[in-house]
Amino acid sequence: MARYIIQLAYKGTNFNGWQRQKQNKTITIQGSIEHSLSLLLREKIEVIGAGRTDSGVHASFYVAHFDTGQQIDTQKLTHKLNSFINKDIAIILISKAPDNFHARYDAMKRTYKYFIHTRENPFLRDFSHYVYYPLDMDKMKQATKALFDYNDFKAFSKAHSGTKHYLVELYEAYWIQENDKIIFTISANRFLRNMVRAIVGTMLEIGRGKLTIQEMRHFIEARNRKLSTFTAPANGLFLTDIKYPPEIDNLLDKKIKFFYDEHI
Repeated sequence: MARYIIQLAYKGTNFNGWQRQKQNKTITIQGSIEHSLSLLLREKIEVIGAGRTDSGVHASFYVAHFDTGQQIDTQKLTHKLNSFINKDIAIILISKAPDNFHARYDAMKRTYKYFIHTRENPFLRDFSHYVYYPLDMDKMKQATKALFDYNDFKAFSKAHSGTKHYLVELYEAYWIQENDKIIFTISANRFLRNMVRAIVGTMLEIGRGKLTIQEMRHFIEARNRKLSTFTAPANGLFLTDIKYPPEIDNLLDKKIKFFYDEHI
């Protein structure tokens, strides 16, 4: 068996998240890729992704792997897969990977961006969260800095997610505002389910004066998800980068720029 790495991007609006669903027949990114690859290669293919994204969340950069006993022309398979698969998924490349490579466990850092727009714009509806109320960006930036005082983020994790622990090492988290566009960037070694959206929602509540930084500290230290408030909608969230060891990063194309980079 040979192992292959896939680099892809997807618009998550019409998918029920990354992970295939055993209980129902809803459309997922993983399920769509597995179905298409299995038909093209005429064998049952299991695709392992770098992590789960929730329903409606996008990825401009995503990595997965699969095994097959066949010898593959990777460029030809990339073209065929793009012609066959759901058009909300783009296969950037398929490449031979080391046999011990694992898309999830070998990932060293993940980066998400959350996009907000403050002027109504129908063309951004699927890609950015519209905020109509004024925000105190200084307070939001102060609250974001306070996150680095913690490494247990159970308060921002979806309940009953099945995770073994809630420890996360944050590498960066910051806000940028450009006219009517606001972008939150966060990087860490791992993320809990709903974590980024819960953090963004909390920061927005602080920015509009409905929550204080001290209250945020209280529910983080209490490790109580019920004490945190608003969870930001999925449409503004993008997985934008995954860092791997150099021998894997060299197999990937990180120069790809997508529509959201230029226009959101």
